[in-house]
Amino acid sequence: MVIGLSHYLVVAAILFTIGVFGIFVNRKNVIIILMCVELILLAVNINFVAFSTHMAEVGTNDPMAGQIFALFILTVAAAEAAVGLAILVVYFRNRGNIAVENIDLMKG
Repeated sequence: MVIGLSHYLVVAAILFTIGVFGIFVNRKNVIIILMCVELILLAVNINFVAFSTHMAEVGTNDPMAGQIFALFILTVAAAEAAVGLAILVVYFRNRGNIAVENIDLMKG
């Protein structure tokens, strides 16, 4: 059995669906929302790398473009996780909880 492009796209679609479903179902915990955003970004990375590999097999001009975009997304995801968790730690120290419905108190 050969693993082709469609297999990677199915895995990416499943991860993307789990991420979107997790955001809509669990709106109370900010950490789970951040993890679901990471799942969505992971699904996009799988798509970029799968299409980049597919384009390399077909023989297009720049087959590495998808992998370069995936590296940029990884750096943005790492920065998003670090900044998001730092904000959550400061917010937890000030308020005592990280409930999403109380985050609108940060306006000002």
